[in-house]
Amino acid sequence: MKVLVSESLADEGVARLREQVEVDVRLGLNQDQLVDVIGQYDGLIVRSATSVDADVLQRADRLKVIGRAGVGVDNIDVEAATRSGVLVVNAPQSNVLSAAEHTMALLLAMVRKVLPADASIRRGEWEREKFSGIELHGKTLGIAGLGRIGTLVAQRASSFGMRLMAYDPYVSKNRAAQVGIELVPTIEDLCREADFLTVHMPKSTETKGMISDAQFAAMKPGVRLVNTARGGLIDEDALVRALKEGRVAGAALDVFEQEPPSESPLLEFDNVVLTPHIGGQTAEAQTKAGVAIAEQVLLALKGDFVPYAVNIQAGTEFVEALRPYIPLTEKLGRILTGIGGSRISAVHFEFHGTVAEHDTRILTLAGLRGLFGAIVHEPVTYVNAPILARERGIEIKETKSAMSRDFVNLVVIKAESDVGSVSVGGALVGKRDQQRIVRVYDYEIDMAPERYLCFLRYRDVPGVIGAVGTILGNAGVNIASMQVGRENIGGEALMGLTVDQTIPPQALDEITSKISASDAKFIDLGE
Repeated sequence: MKVLVSESLADEGVARLREQVEVDVRLGLNQDQLVDVIGQYDGLIVRSATSVDADVLQRADRLKVIGRAGVGVDNIDVEAATRSGVLVVNAPQSNVLSAAEHTMALLLAMVRKVLPADASIRRGEWEREKFSGIELHGKTLGIAGLGRIGTLVAQRASSFGMRLMAYDPYVSKNRAAQVGIELVPTIEDLCREADFLTVHMPKSTETKGMISDAQFAAMKPGVRLVNTARGGLIDEDALVRALKEGRVAGAALDVFEQEPPSESPLLEFDNVVLTPHIGGQTAEAQTKAGVAIAEQVLLALKGDFVPYAVNIQAGTEFVEALRPYIPLTEKLGRILTGIGGSRISAVHFEFHGTVAEHDTRILTLAGLRGLFGAIVHEPVTYVNAPILARERGIEIKETKSAMSRDFVNLVVIKAESDVGSVSVGGALVGKRDQQRIVRVYDYEIDMAPERYLCFLRYRDVPGVIGAVGTILGNAGVNIASMQVGRENIGGEALMGLTVDQTIPPQALDEITSKISASDAKFIDLGE
């Protein structure tokens, strides 16, 4: 077996590989060179600079596994790798501690004015009064996102005597209380209470610009912000305005909307600390990533179970009859999150029909992966999904029934949350196993899980369909399909739409107001 390492990897990782396989470390290969040589190798290890695209994979006749020595896999065409039967693995836990510590470093550097004080001394000055700081003790730290990094930050801030508050719609109050954190229902509530605000959310349609003008307006004067998660979670233009107005006393950013931020007005502020996306750049994190990815690649080459497989189709063995249900169940999990998965305390998977005759744990993992995929900071795999559920105090239950009233096989996912019970069901129909959503809430419906979905709950009265169509038409949104489910005439009804593009928030608000909808959700399954 031969493994190509195309970017720098910790010596410990290379040594671990060489215990079992032949290793070529060839740094600086351009794309053409990689295409030329990839056919010689059974494994490939990259970081972020090497692009493993379809052209590379077409020439990779022997390739069995691609390892990304880090968290993301944006530079790997995972879909093309899956089609080629190539396993993609990463090392998602390697830098969480480093990122948490960097958050605390930025927080301390900001409040104690470390960088301007250092620059002043280097200019030959000695102006102690000018660099008077503030203490963290007794102050309120607001944490947006209680994943692994957010929780690690909370633990460290607690040792400074800080009061801890957090916003995370997918963490239960009981789980937050266990780690000494007061949970608030909205990001605006967090902004109103926090003396310091740190962001640890994934970047998605829902979270992009989650801290903007409205949130800054709700903040205490003199608040300070930290972002080591993803650029764009904090609206940088809004931040600049808040800094100029004096509402924000300081900021510390490791990530930016555009990297590098060479023309950003943030460079002009002395009370802003900036670092070049180095939250995970520590010697320990690099060593952890190198060793972890080496072990993942060796497991894959031996054909053993691989814990951090990104593409399950090539990553584990399961009953072939279940294969078509994996993408369907993952989409059901994503839809469940979109229609009301806030403060989930329990998730119940139901499998009906012949599918229940098999070991359905792989489908439960797929549903959890969909459930968490758009709401946590780290990549979600079929192995860490149950860990994420356990960390959030979410109970997982699975039941099976050989009977299915209307379908040969039916998959239903139910969630219990602070707003009650929500459910979504799906089935495969026809000779081509076409995916269908057949249940949303308690309504029967029949629609394809296309990328852009919208679900509306409203009172069944004349004119609703026309009003919805008119508003979306005025917004330039084309309706691809529309399905309506109801229990009785004049009662509550559910409308399910597939559309060809994103529905603007203002259009959804207008629909909600016009038809007096009790619930209106737009879901992008592509996120």
